[in-house]
Amino acid sequence: MSTHATMQNADYKLMAFYPTKDEFKDFNRYVAYMESQGAHKAGMAKVIPPKGWKPRQAYDDIDDLVIPAPIQQVVTGQSGLFTQYNIQKKPMTVHEFRKTSKMDKFCHPQHLDSDELERKFWKNLTFNPPIYGADVSGSLYEQGVAEWNIGSLNTVLDAVENESAVKNKGINKPYLYFGMWKSAFAWHTEDMDLYSINYLHFGEPQSWYVVPPDQGKRLEELAKGFFPGSAQSCDAFLRHKMTLMSPSILKKYGIPFEKVIQQAGQFIVTFPFAYHAGFNHGFNCAETTNFATLRWIDYGKQASQCACRQDMVKIPMDTFVRKYQPERYKLWKAGKDTAPIDHSKATPEPAAPPKEKRKKRRFTESAVSSPLVTPENEYVRGFPLELPKSYSNKEKSVAPAPEACDAEPMATCPEATKGAEEQPVLTSPQANKVFQRTLSPADVLHVHSYAKGDYGEEESAPAEERRSNKVPEETAPVSEGSLEGESWAKSLAQLWQSRSPNLKKEKEYNLHMGSKPPYCCICALFHTYQQVQLSQAKDFFLLYCGIQHASANINRYSRTKPLIPEACFSINTEEDSECEQDLSTAYVEEDGSSLLISCSQCSVRVHASCYGVDPTSVNSDWKCARCQANALTENCCLCSLRGGALQKANNNKWVHVLCAVAVLEARFVNITDRSPVDLSGIPLQRFKLKCYYCKKRMKKVSGCCVQCSHGRCPTAYHPTCAQAAGVLMQPDQWPFVVHVTCCRHKGPAQIERNKAAMRELTVGQRVICKHKNGRYYQCDVVQLSTETFYEVNFDDGSFSDNLFPEDIVSRDCAQLGPPAQGEEVQVRWTDGLVYGAKFVAPHVIQMYQVEFEDGSQLTAKRDDVYTLDEELPKRVKSRLSKASDMRFDGIFEEKEIIKESKRQRVINSRYRGDYIEPVIYRAIME
Repeated sequence: MSTHATMQNADYKLMAFYPTKDEFKDFNRYVAYMESQGAHKAGMAKVIPPKGWKPRQAYDDIDDLVIPAPIQQVVTGQSGLFTQYNIQKKPMTVHEFRKTSKMDKFCHPQHLDSDELERKFWKNLTFNPPIYGADVSGSLYEQGVAEWNIGSLNTVLDAVENESAVKNKGINKPYLYFGMWKSAFAWHTEDMDLYSINYLHFGEPQSWYVVPPDQGKRLEELAKGFFPGSAQSCDAFLRHKMTLMSPSILKKYGIPFEKVIQQAGQFIVTFPFAYHAGFNHGFNCAETTNFATLRWIDYGKQASQCACRQDMVKIPMDTFVRKYQPERYKLWKAGKDTAPIDHSKATPEPAAPPKEKRKKRRFTESAVSSPLVTPENEYVRGFPLELPKSYSNKEKSVAPAPEACDAEPMATCPEATKGAEEQPVLTSPQANKVFQRTLSPADVLHVHSYAKGDYGEEESAPAEERRSNKVPEETAPVSEGSLEGESWAKSLAQLWQSRSPNLKKEKEYNLHMGSKPPYCCICALFHTYQQVQLSQAKDFFLLYCGIQHASANINRYSRTKPLIPEACFSINTEEDSECEQDLSTAYVEEDGSSLLISCSQCSVRVHASCYGVDPTSVNSDWKCARCQANALTENCCLCSLRGGALQKANNNKWVHVLCAVAVLEARFVNITDRSPVDLSGIPLQRFKLKCYYCKKRMKKVSGCCVQCSHGRCPTAYHPTCAQAAGVLMQPDQWPFVVHVTCCRHKGPAQIERNKAAMRELTVGQRVICKHKNGRYYQCDVVQLSTETFYEVNFDDGSFSDNLFPEDIVSRDCAQLGPPAQGEEVQVRWTDGLVYGAKFVAPHVIQMYQVEFEDGSQLTAKRDDVYTLDEELPKRVKSRLSKASDMRFDGIFEEKEIIKESKRQRVINSRYRGDYIEPVIYRAIME
């Protein structure tokens, strides 16, 4: 086990303890002894049980144990700063989980030692998200095991629970965690800053990082500086257990830390307010719980609380203060018991002197280095996920939960408590029933309340609104053409649900939508995307059967091609997405077209396939589902607009088919008929998001919003508002079946070069290319050549498509040619190390050698070269220079770069609230 090289303070050393059989019998006394030796100053300690002690003799009988809510950990970020999101998977047994962890895509990479494995973890953290079997209530200890029994530690927490009405649900009950390679737990302290104990029952090791308690505030300030948006949303955002910072970041900013590897059969004890994180090396199983000593009470009184929800884990401290600190009770009740905590103080519990000399040492690399064979798992705790009340394979997976509080889920679940009170027999119905519940919406997701300027729940954009601390009042009914001056809203003025129903205007709107492309009010969801595709291709004919122009006369029974693929109706889980090739759409002809039908009462026009209607049953009197049910005054419960095609939901409400397609968690029970729509899987937190367009005109938040799919963007829309305003929405792969692009990301990112229109270049042609100094200049093509690149998939799930043949060291490609597809090869990467991979294919790329006016030359791909008559992207225009008039004036020298770096950089007003001046930031860190 290695210790960070900058650790000079001996008080921070991480200790290992080897208790004897007699000492091992009294858990509380031994913890007190550990603190008397200074173990708590590092924030963590390892305990190796006496030889021969085992909590369970064999583990071959747990294969049928069900993991009710495994999660897939999706990580985004770069340069050592990452955010981890959790996507819920369907239940699986331990046998299935073990089998999954052995698959190639989840198997650990080849490595020489634990240090190399650690480097590969941080390097490939964002690739190939692992699955983690977290928060399985119960214990693997056999009956009769009294020593260090995680389910019965009998600490201060248990004493107060037994003597008073205080129940600490989900705090001092054991949990099991099944992990695989690369599953990780983010930086956090325990709930209420409690102690924790973790025992690794079997499997591959776990790597831990820990920051000493007296350095915890510095880590918090560092995290706030790197994640200002999250810090604005919640002061205690690290309790969400979503923030990962690599050791290199901590080292760079002078945050002391230790790291330790926990082997199977060993305990790890964390102390109050010790920030810790880590990852699993492979398939394993850990058991953990929280506990307390008398020293913890001062920490509990000052523990920070997550402000994202009301039902977070919180222990009332009155009982503890009254029982163990009676002399300070009045001061505590008056709110004046706020003395600073002495992190070096050991627990006051009595500690008997050891009967024989204990082994205690600072961890070194040689002390713990053991060959790692198949790392595949990690340890995590308290993930903010919602499990639907009735699980279905066709329910859409819960979206990542960036801003949800990660307190123990069992803490607020009465059903869970009922099951946990009994003896935890893991295969019993009681144990499995524990997980059949739905948590608070804040447990689930903030849907993606990311960092930059969250305009979601309580942070609308205008500063005046934030200062007023008032809910925005509804404006007067919108007149024609108002609503923030948006022209698209003119035809919708009478359709807002805040107005009285107007069936005449609704019918006029339906007629208008049915008279213009794409003629189907459901396909209108992707109409903007279709227009973008057509404009980029410079091909303005319609992609409809037999229709040659947008103004073509569409009669009552025309056929056109639907814009919405069947995947948007059918794919609800990752398993569905893997079988996408088997999808077939009902009521679609061989040429891909579908009949357009119109309601005889409300005039709404839809494709038979989009609305789920058999074309053979359609006649001139056909009515939509709402008109047939005579529910003309019913509105969509997912948005704020009337009109369009509605289907009945499973809660006796109505919903636009367009909205049901756009909202990730909505599910069509009968996919062919497109009804009813199951809304039970939608987290309540999604209903709290405010629509970017209509939030200012509504008295309260209504409907259900979707968010921009680009990275950390928090912009939210009602699907119908987004469609009417022309927001770019397009079909995509699971989990974003509908990919939303807000106006912030629609600009240069959407301007792509038309590859088909890119002509081949000739020698002597004048072009524009990027110089080595970072700017673009005109230059001449002097030579044409071809270059062969190889594409491979690495063993850890990452890939590369620009390898040179000589990068493959296991084969002489220059003599033998490329390997066969699927052949295993060894690749030397840019870091000098050799990695295992599978060969995919060779790619022959046309290369162009260009010469600039300073005489320098470089070789570039066609994508990096622009012709003089080509429309240049904004990023190229901004760095385009003309060098002809100053050919010999040193424009290509480094002097220009220095001059450019001195130009004043102006902060975009949209992000000004998140910007911290470097001088201020350094002052904060100091």
